[in-house]
Amino acid sequence: MKQLKAIIFDVDGTLAETEEAHRLAFNDIFEAHGLDWNWDVSMYGELLKTTGGKERMLEYQRTHRPNAPQLEFEQIAILHRIKTTRYAEIISSGSTSLRAGISDLIEDAKAQGIRVAVATTTNTPNVDCLSLACFGKPATEIFEVIAAGDEVENKKPAPDVFNLAVERLGLDPDVCVGLEDSRNGLLSCTGAGVPCIVSPGVYTLGSDFSEARATLKCFSEINTIEKLKALLDLD
Repeated sequence: MKQLKAIIFDVDGTLAETEEAHRLAFNDIFEAHGLDWNWDVSMYGELLKTTGGKERMLEYQRTHRPNAPQLEFEQIAILHRIKTTRYAEIISSGSTSLRAGISDLIEDAKAQGIRVAVATTTNTPNVDCLSLACFGKPATEIFEVIAAGDEVENKKPAPDVFNLAVERLGLDPDVCVGLEDSRNGLLSCTGAGVPCIVSPGVYTLGSDFSEARATLKCFSEINTIEKLKALLDLD
């Protein structure tokens, strides 16, 4: 990488530790709709290897409820829409905050003319919800480009959503850097030709991040463009 023109952020686990809010929202809608599904922390950590909420629900019933009546995709999709509403309620309660270093990095990037974008498996309403809760502004007022999982054919670890973000930025991938927290995110990012820096989240500690340009304990280690460039060995 000879220069840096854009930072592409993942959302869940990267901008904020949101996975626990997702888990609680799933369990709430399962109970409300009479399903005997309940995902504890260990179970949810395993299920996160499958990206996408609808896909996660399908994988769960396939692997953990194979002898029970199987929900059709349309039923799963309806439940997932209700779960998205419940997630928004949890996030809007103010229980979630940005990960350390994220706000400072975004502010400094904008001050120095570095463009900021999002490439996420989650859907667009979830991005907006988190942005309103954490920034007090719609996501489109924070990020120049938003590429979400409901806009691409294949979710992470496929590179589709990072490809979409790079395309919308109108840049070459090697002048961007992606920030991620998970192995699936890392593979998606590097698969699109974007160098990736990882700081694991609560649910992704201990994963294999060997393809990352760097793995950090906390994004506060790169809370300025100067620190980010130094890590990437850029002038």
